[in-house]
Amino acid sequence: MRILVVEDEARLRDQLQAALEEAGYAVDTVADGELAHFVGSTEACDAVVLDLGLPQLDGLSVLRRWRAEEVAMPVLILTARDAWHEKVAGMDAGADDYLAKPFRMEELLARLRALLRRASGAASAVLEISGVSLDTRTARVSLDGAPVKLTGHEYRVLSYLMHHAGAVVSRTELIEHIYAQDYDRDSNTVEVFIRRLRTKLGDAFIVTERGLGYRVGEPCA
Repeated sequence: MRILVVEDEARLRDQLQAALEEAGYAVDTVADGELAHFVGSTEACDAVVLDLGLPQLDGLSVLRRWRAEEVAMPVLILTARDAWHEKVAGMDAGADDYLAKPFRMEELLARLRALLRRASGAASAVLEISGVSLDTRTARVSLDGAPVKLTGHEYRVLSYLMHHAGAVVSRTELIEHIYAQDYDRDSNTVEVFIRRLRTKLGDAFIVTERGLGYRVGEPCA
């Protein structure tokens, strides 16, 4: 899963990136509103952490532009603790949740997990399919109760497929959602990750829909 962090304070931006990457996400970061609008409109982001006090273009304007363009990824806005009017304006502009500064990183991660679950229709923080369990809180995976060790990219592939259980996900879509913008993307590596996951989770767990992509779980009706 891929997260866009929009924050002009360098220290906080770096802290957010480190925490999100440690939690298993691919992370893009930008420091101003104009670039945020461009990246959010052109890149495949699963969720956005958006500060409202940005240079060049404020966060509310960025959010309003995205929603006017029907860019629909979940957005968590960051506001000053006493700026209740910003919270209201942000929700009215199309934000999905808000968090007041200063905040605990654990709460931000929990709120992001909740947004991603709602976006994919999942009810629990633990995703389970055919004996495979993926705990989004700890980025841990198990098979029939036994822990399975995955690399970062293997985890991102599995997480994306399980968040979209029943749907066919193309190789291009996987590439867009498991790598950050500045990563050197190689489409052939997706097949490598799929092969490794099948070795660790069973050949039948990930189904190849010939000419279309990959699927886990029963097909969507």
